[in-house]
Amino acid sequence: MSADTRRIFALHGGLLVLLFALHFVLPAYHHGNLARIMVLASYAIGYNILFGYTGLLSLGHALFFAAGMYGMALSIQYGGVTPAPALLAGIAAGAVVSGALALLALRTTGVAFMIVTLMFAQAGYLTILYFGDYTRGDEGFVLQAAQRTLWGIDLSDPANRYVAALILFAVCLMASLWLVRAPFGRVLVAIRENEERVTMLGYNAFAHKLGAMVVSGTISAAAGAAYGLLFGYAGATFASVQYSIFPLLWVLLGGAGTVLGPFIGTLFMFYLIDLSSGLTTAYMLIAGVALVALTLFAPQGLAGELRRRVWKGLP
Repeated sequence: MSADTRRIFALHGGLLVLLFALHFVLPAYHHGNLARIMVLASYAIGYNILFGYTGLLSLGHALFFAAGMYGMALSIQYGGVTPAPALLAGIAAGAVVSGALALLALRTTGVAFMIVTLMFAQAGYLTILYFGDYTRGDEGFVLQAAQRTLWGIDLSDPANRYVAALILFAVCLMASLWLVRAPFGRVLVAIRENEERVTMLGYNAFAHKLGAMVVSGTISAAAGAAYGLLFGYAGATFASVQYSIFPLLWVLLGGAGTVLGPFIGTLFMFYLIDLSSGLTTAYMLIAGVALVALTLFAPQGLAGELRRRVWKGLP
């Protein structure tokens, strides 16, 4: 193992150790916030695989997040299944939905791809509203604490919820790190840079983009299923356009095409909104100003600027 590889694994492993240590020292408010941030950062990691590494700008990722959430929640609420198979049902729902959408959307490129993903996400949102007798629409429904016990562990307990969120984030983070350093991930980066040359070299660009979209959608669905299970709620809001834009902002702020970027961006945006909402009702204006400032002065995002200025080999 080279020195650079050791540094990379030490950095990412160190972040996980730090997050585990914070579990014992953070006050209750920030403890709960960080658990939520880790789940949402896992969602952003899924988005980053498609956008940051493959170069495909999706405006419909809320469809995958909601597929995982409702696949899990409806299985528990109406199927009477336990959390473990319900989580698998949510992840499988995201994989199937992302694969089906990929077969259609990848026939287009550029702006057309963005529009197609947005249209299908809106169709998913309207479907949730249409079947409101089961999904409860915008109001959503709550999963009771008794329904959220996984292998005897009560996930409604803040300590258990934090550890579960950390496990999810750790798996997504290290899987993302492995993927982008593997030959498949390097082909994705090559597609982002020059798809025609990739095809000329004999790689099947369509198959790689299809794989990237399924992996991205599956990770996003896992985050959605975990969010619903850990926080005990499923609602149509999570299928709205807002939740397709959020991961884009998180990835842009943190650094598209960097493994740590999704977490940094999610953490930054979460607390920016949290702090600014205590000052004014126009808190999204403050978030917008921050985004514009970062775009002007750190166009590659926070982790991207670190890679550009300090560590050229940062994945």
